[in-house]
Amino acid sequence: QVQLVASGGGLVQAGGSLRLSCAVSGRTFSSYAMGWFRQAPGKEREFVATISSSGRSTYYADSVKGRFTISRDNAKNTVYLQMNSLKPGDTAVYYCAAVLGRTGQIFFRARSYDYWGQGTQVTVSS
Repeated sequence: QVQLVASGGGLVQAGGSLRLSCAVSGRTFSSYAMGWFRQAPGKEREFVATISSSGRSTYYADSVKGRFTISRDNAKNTVYLQMNSLKPGDTAVYYCAAVLGRTGQIFFRARSYDYWGQGTQVTVSS
């Protein structure tokens, strides 16, 4: 069983930065593609970023491209989301997710993922 624990959320002013972390249990972390999604109140969960199992391939939602960076450390079983130039519209609960993937595969649909973390709240004030 794979367990994901997200952390790093908080309250930040517009223009500020936060780094989210997602620690993954299990010995096969390097076999999983990882993704970050977010859900704002009253809205559906939306894709933010994804990274392949090796870390060589990434893909971002247009709304965060150039501001957010996804990365992973397979030695630490952790995936990160560095968020810069934050806007009030980025306010949401952020979730990390995992799915077994072949080398280079990335996934941007929530239904593709098998495992989910509990979410961490990010609030950006204007």
